[in-house]
Amino acid sequence: MSRFMKIPIITHFKALKQILRYIKGTFDFGLFYGYSNNFELVGYNDSDWGGDMNNKKSIIYFVFYIGDITFTWSSKKQSIVTLSICEVEYVATTTCVCYSIWLIILLKELRTPQEKLIEIYVDNIPTIALVKNHMFHDRSKHIDTRFYCLRDCITNKKVEVKYVKT
Repeated sequence: MSRFMKIPIITHFKALKQILRYIKGTFDFGLFYGYSNNFELVGYNDSDWGGDMNNKKSIIYFVFYIGDITFTWSSKKQSIVTLSICEVEYVATTTCVCYSIWLIILLKELRTPQEKLIEIYVDNIPTIALVKNHMFHDRSKHIDTRFYCLRDCITNKKVEVKYVKT
């Protein structure tokens, strides 16, 4: 809703009213954070290809858990227009991996270093194949080079990308 604050139209006011009704109905809901001895960082990411109806940019989502407790999450519109579902998942995974590297550094400063590889779960098999196999170059030439840092992170054993069902 904040994207439409400058020039709102009737549809935006109706959507805002619906959001406020939802909040009113779920006012007593909340998250419970319990104690856990498991400090393993695990990430999940997903994307919505062409999810923004105004400019067809994709929306990426990721969440990180430490043990079974939600640690941090994000949902944001990509700055580029992607040409395929595989590309949007690749960009989303790269964003998630870059964030996980920052989290590793943060947790190290908080004296909670991560001993194992960080597992990032992705629900797109072609994306995992593209990350692990450089032979798909003809199909991925259009992907911007800045997103190839994902391959370096996999090669240097900083993170591990795994498949999870949607």
